[in-house]
Amino acid sequence: MSPDLPLTLFVDRSCPLCAREVRWLERQADPAKLLLVDISAPDFNPDDLGRELSELQRRLHACSASGQWLTGVDATYWSWRLAGHGVWAAPLGWRPLRPLLLLAYWLFSLARPHLDWLPHPDGASRCGTQCDLADKPHEMPGRADKPD
Repeated sequence: MSPDLPLTLFVDRSCPLCAREVRWLERQADPAKLLLVDISAPDFNPDDLGRELSELQRRLHACSASGQWLTGVDATYWSWRLAGHGVWAAPLGWRPLRPLLLLAYWLFSLARPHLDWLPHPDGASRCGTQCDLADKPHEMPGRADKPD
């Protein structure tokens, strides 16, 4: 049974892999069907959702217009379908694969917090004010610029 629309998908744009998937979904997602909410945004407040931020960070969550919550593989399945990526979503709905998919998602959810070393698709623009980069170019070790 499909969820009532729009489906609100709670995404973490600070995660390099998640940000890539969000861009992929945004290319074709109709906002009347799929809304994307960034849980890493400074103004995000989960209080009205009945969910803790740590819970939203551990697993992908989606909420239908009627208040039905979908998590993990189910949230992925419906968000991909609603964004027009049904071909990629189809295997997520195959019942014989479900135990394997649930295990794979659980393992991914354990590893995800440790993947922040991966390059982010937003590159240096993510840095904002928290990065402390020097205004001058880095010097190579063992080389000193000497006047001629």
